[in-house]
Amino acid sequence: MSFSHYEQVEQAIWKIVDEEIIQGDFMQTLLAGEWNPAQVSEFALQYSYYSRNFPRVLGAAIAAVMPEDDWWVPLVDNLWDEGGRGNPKGYHSKLYHSFLVTAAPHIPTNEKYVPDYPVSPVTVTAVDTFISYLRTATPLEAMAAVGLGSELFAGKVMGMIGEGLSHPNYSQKEKINVTFWKAHADHHEPRHYQLCKDVLVRFPSEEELQAIYRAGAYITRSEARFYQGLYDRMKSFA
Repeated sequence: MSFSHYEQVEQAIWKIVDEEIIQGDFMQTLLAGEWNPAQVSEFALQYSYYSRNFPRVLGAAIAAVMPEDDWWVPLVDNLWDEGGRGNPKGYHSKLYHSFLVTAAPHIPTNEKYVPDYPVSPVTVTAVDTFISYLRTATPLEAMAAVGLGSELFAGKVMGMIGEGLSHPNYSQKEKINVTFWKAHADHHEPRHYQLCKDVLVRFPSEEELQAIYRAGAYITRSEARFYQGLYDRMKSFA
């Protein structure tokens, strides 16, 4: 693929998101209300590992970018959101816990909201792939990995997950708390992406756009494999 402007890169990433995540088995079955309670619980428990490790991803990205304010501040802003912008009541770990206890109420969690439940290899791989990539990424690749490989579509995807989990089939005994998902979709992720984009658009050459695309596509496809892997695992809970 060749690119002459940044918006073409965005469109190419969105094409991957649509084909491999939105139209994938995970999202389509979730939206259709096809999961049983055990599958809802399994998703919630596995994603809890990904969620509580995302600050590590951001930390790796901060270490990879230029030591200049306009590079690291957008990532720190994202990390600051993970920490409730200084308010312990807004910690994302606590926000996720408010979802987890309604989706998997039978699994105990400790005082740090970590469930007493084994983490699947597919979940560990998703986190490790992101962090491993950032260890050797150039500053531009690191910003593109977070911006295009996650934040570009995170609001859309997390909003769809929140919508799917609101299906009446999943709230027959107790209504699932989807505040975690809606908060990301409505406010956090769009701002996080814009801050990354403000840096990425400063690199308009064809070579730079190719590097931006490759980084974004690599992490986007890793995310797609994560969701497909979760779905494949959840089939055994049918």
